[in-house]
Amino acid sequence: MGLKQFHVVFICAAIVLSFLVGAWGVQQYRLDSSVSGLSIAILFYASGIALVVYCLRFLRKVKELGI
Repeated sequence: MGLKQFHVVFICAAIVLSFLVGAWGVQQYRLDSSVSGLSIAILFYASGIALVVYCLRFLRKVKELGI
């Protein structure tokens, strides 16, 4: 596995983990109505979206460079 493939796999794993932690935060918010659960959900969903954007830009750049 090359460095590019490893990078994409690692970013995809981070995306999945981020959305799972966000879902856990929503569940905690529903159970306890705690602000901390909601803030965790917002933070991790935002980071998951940012990671998706980063991965797409990375793939475009790699394709543009022909790597």
